[in-house]
Amino acid sequence: MATPAAGRGLLATGPHPGLDLHLLQQLSPPPMFPAAPKTQLVLGSPGPATVAPKDVHFYDFLKPWLGDGLLLSAGDKWSSRRRMLTPAFHFNILKPYMKIFTKSADIMHAKWQHLVTEGHTHLDMFEHISLMTLDSLQKCVFSFDSNCQEKPSEYIAAILELSALVAKRHQQIFLNVDLLYYLTPDGRCFRRACRLVHNFTDVVIQERRRTLPSQGIDDFLKAKAKSKTLDFIDVLLLTKDEDGKGLSDEDIRAEADTFMFEGHDTTASGLSWVLYNLAKHPEYQERCRQEVQELLRDREPKEIEWDDLAQLPFLTMCIKESLRLHPPVTVISRRCTQDTVLPDGRVIPKGVICLISIFGTHHNPSVWPDPEVYDPFRFDPENIKGRSPLAFIPFSAGPRNCIGQSFAMTEMKVVLALTLLRFRVLPDKEEPRRKPELIMRAEGGLWLRVEPLSASQQ
Repeated sequence: MATPAAGRGLLATGPHPGLDLHLLQQLSPPPMFPAAPKTQLVLGSPGPATVAPKDVHFYDFLKPWLGDGLLLSAGDKWSSRRRMLTPAFHFNILKPYMKIFTKSADIMHAKWQHLVTEGHTHLDMFEHISLMTLDSLQKCVFSFDSNCQEKPSEYIAAILELSALVAKRHQQIFLNVDLLYYLTPDGRCFRRACRLVHNFTDVVIQERRRTLPSQGIDDFLKAKAKSKTLDFIDVLLLTKDEDGKGLSDEDIRAEADTFMFEGHDTTASGLSWVLYNLAKHPEYQERCRQEVQELLRDREPKEIEWDDLAQLPFLTMCIKESLRLHPPVTVISRRCTQDTVLPDGRVIPKGVICLISIFGTHHNPSVWPDPEVYDPFRFDPENIKGRSPLAFIPFSAGPRNCIGQSFAMTEMKVVLALTLLRFRVLPDKEEPRRKPELIMRAEGGLWLRVEPLSASQQ
């Protein structure tokens, strides 16, 4: 769940899916392009990584919504917060979420079954999977079930609206100035949606804080142990820094809102595109399905458990190859805090904001032969040997990489496995066009056909 940078990716595809590859081939080895004073664009090529803070320009658009949490903080505050939050993504915390992922996928699949019986076999994956990931996140973050996959939710609608408004503002340079933006209808909508989201989070935090003193932390943890789930708010409330100081309500709200923002769209994008790639390659889809069927052969109910995740090597390879071909986040930005020497001797001066093209890195033909070809065997253990770890960075890299990547990969594996167990996915007649916004979307939605499998086929 890496988060996008300021600046639109040069390699964002237009009407022709091959345009980005053509550009990249013309520009290899990757040059640097002056984009503005103190700004340069570095096209993707794996090389030595250095520590650099995020560029603040784009991220300022998110601050009224996400506060000064892990995504937007810097320096010592970021370092301290990162250390405090790392335990929240420990596998012991993630294990119980498996049942949440399964339940949310079950609800989505029941909707699909119903739609198919009514004759609706063409579905927009982004629409359905985004609601499913939001459903999961509300349960994992707040232990709250809004039933948002089955009925409208004000909170979920506000999250979706905020994401769309930030993406829209990013494309309208004259609205970069706050004073102008908040005079517009979009600016007023943004403020209204922020209030709604903040109010929801505040109520949950305050209610949870009220239960802690009366119950006591030990009793609280014992009760949670019985239910086998600590949600993200619980973890944040119990987190202490090196001096034994906890997070304020404002800090907790910032982290919870950040997780909701970072966690839903990126995972939905990853899942939607892997389903598209498997629809286009039925031989790989069938191999994944057989892998899942073999794993769950004698099991009822057919649920994916934690230890199963390591038993799905080909499905994992298919996810990774899809993340290479269609990375949810196409570009990230960093500001150099010192002169940085590139392998070819050129120097990026201190203070320059660099846009790192994840899309460009993943499509660099000198690293990935035939980069537009979907080939899961690129991630066979034998083929990974000798490849730079920075050649594949869907979750960014370095100290500020995505803290939630294990959460995201776990959810994608569970949902993909259950989807292929129950449905066959087939391509739509029209080829989707990649549309990089905050995440990699498809213009007009990513439409696929779904066919339910019979019990005997499962």
